[in-house]
Amino acid sequence: MMKIKKAVLPVAGFGTRFLPATKAIPKEMLTIIDKPLIEYAVEEAISAGAEEIIFITSYTKPAIKNYFSRVPELEKQLKSTGKIELLEKIQPKIFENVKFTYINQKEQKGLGHAILLAEEAVGSDAFSVLLPDDLFISTPSCLEQIRDSYSQNLQPTIAVNRIDKNNIHKYGVVDLGGNQLNKTNTAVISNIIEKPHASVAPSDIAVAGRYIFNPTIFECIKKVEADNSGEIQITDAIKLLTKIENVQVKIFDGEKYDCGSKDGYLEATIAVAMKDPYYSNKIKKIITGKL
Repeated sequence: MMKIKKAVLPVAGFGTRFLPATKAIPKEMLTIIDKPLIEYAVEEAISAGAEEIIFITSYTKPAIKNYFSRVPELEKQLKSTGKIELLEKIQPKIFENVKFTYINQKEQKGLGHAILLAEEAVGSDAFSVLLPDDLFISTPSCLEQIRDSYSQNLQPTIAVNRIDKNNIHKYGVVDLGGNQLNKTNTAVISNIIEKPHASVAPSDIAVAGRYIFNPTIFECIKKVEADNSGEIQITDAIKLLTKIENVQVKIFDGEKYDCGSKDGYLEATIAVAMKDPYYSNKIKKIITGKL
């Protein structure tokens, strides 16, 4: 199966919805039980073949680089005390041959700008983009699913899911333009609209924070003008991309949690905990008051 060898993770945002915690802790480092959100995204990228993880980060977030760096003193202490299980947690084998690259985004100019900063590091190959705010639980992973769709025709592929009308205004929404989803829940789009009101949304199919692009996306980003907030939106670049390439979407099979919101973060924490017999029993006892 084809590998998507380079993955771009934009992680430079301030995380204002989680203040005051994110004044000192990057939102991507907030944990679901004992593992930070960013590690889930990195593991997902590796599942689709990533050999290099490119973080678009900020000088205010040294914790991210520290997390993916070796800590000899801690490793030595865990070895000497026989805590091998913890040692394997802090240096997972799947990270052994993965390169971690860090690119500083000096100004917050939107997702499109963040992705453009990875152009030189990406080079001439297809690459993935993962937004760590979105946590996916599925087998195969969400990125593996869209990788498989991309492999069929090498067309840019975006993960999507269906959203109820009450929340559709929070997302980029795709217009199939009369095209039909095929038996693999994949279709070519004609347009994409950023956060439309429910009354004008072209569908109930919304972008879900996982993308595979060809390098042609960079030229499209360069043509996008900043919006009223001074940001370069990847949605606008994808609109331009649809004029020169078929852009397809795939409805992924699995669970998705928007951990960029407090509600979604809480839901994700409970969902992950409930999949562990120990924690699920604890939660049930807490809810029923039988401590």
